[in-house]
Amino acid sequence: MGRSYLSHLECSACGAIWSADELHTLCRACGKVLFARYDLDSARTSLKRDDFGSREPGIWRWRELLPVRDEANIVALGEGGTPLLRARGLEQRLGAREVYIKDEGLNPTGTFKARGLSAAVSRAKELGVSSIAVPSAGNAAAALAAYAARAGIEAWIYVPRHTPEAMMNECRAYGARIRVVDGLIDDAGRLMREDGAGRGWFDVSTLREPYRAEGKKTMGYEIAQQLGWRLPDVLVYPTGGGTGIVGMWKAFQEMEALGWIGPKRPRFVSVQAEGCAPIVKAFESGSRTAERWPEARTIAAGIRVPAALADYLILDAVRATQGTAVAVSDAEILAAMAEMARLEGVFAAPEGAAAYAGYRKLLAHGALDPSESVVLFNTGSGLKTHELAESLPAPTF
Repeated sequence: MGRSYLSHLECSACGAIWSADELHTLCRACGKVLFARYDLDSARTSLKRDDFGSREPGIWRWRELLPVRDEANIVALGEGGTPLLRARGLEQRLGAREVYIKDEGLNPTGTFKARGLSAAVSRAKELGVSSIAVPSAGNAAAALAAYAARAGIEAWIYVPRHTPEAMMNECRAYGARIRVVDGLIDDAGRLMREDGAGRGWFDVSTLREPYRAEGKKTMGYEIAQQLGWRLPDVLVYPTGGGTGIVGMWKAFQEMEALGWIGPKRPRFVSVQAEGCAPIVKAFESGSRTAERWPEARTIAAGIRVPAALADYLILDAVRATQGTAVAVSDAEILAAMAEMARLEGVFAAPEGAAAYAGYRKLLAHGALDPSESVVLFNTGSGLKTHELAESLPAPTF
């Protein structure tokens, strides 16, 4: 494999340029999200999309388009390369033409968080970080703890009190230090930053540093490759912090610049829970930013995010693709978990089931057409929230 084409960091809001070889969190000029940028003009002359198919699967297949300069600093556990499953049972149930499930539950630590944390921890290691910290509803915490352990980096984890005990035990097993916080994930983040002031912790909160999005963007590269370099009509994505939408939107821009795809984009559909739907509310009101959601509640902890730092980027991607946003109830999420399991053999995380529930709702309301090709993102394994299985509707005989 060749070298990384990483060239610089660019602010997604004010356009300020920063060195990619210094540690950065948010833009120092305006406090907004930084993007890793690559010399795509040079990459276009040497990288051919069809050459990647012969490489070992996983996110590091795309190494030249990821931010690690020295391969020795890559911290990997086999992340990425997840299957794109044709969902013929769901197609038949819904009368839909072409539905796929991108099953991210098969990643290390059981969720798509492995992609982002592999990239972020690898780059942090390369830049000399020795202590790393994150607030999390559970899955990002487990992934960070695992990759930090593999990298030999100290991990500090701040989680809300309602985080599943199994996920906290997973973090403890990896040797991370955990603090349980009264409140929601943004409360955990505030306390983490207060505690970490002056202690040298590198903050890898969602989109507060440039590299988790780089790991997540590989879902976009994979889907394009798995579909023979055509993109689906619709991507349905459960949205908390929104790194996946932001990352894939960026990936499609990069692929077009490389000459691998044309200008056509899938319509992004952002799915949230009725008990925590700040992006849906902002989309429906026409706002570019989202207000913090009061008293956020849902069984899907990964989308129980009352305020997203990248709200403007999520909403931009949805609107630029003529997409939409929809909220679903916890009852709809549980029903979708049961239906995905029984019709497809996929035991989805509640967040992934929310994506399917949102798709069902939009089809029923005529907002999506059953003739459109669709990818549903199951962002994690239902085994990580197995206690919810007791609440699933029982089969009838």
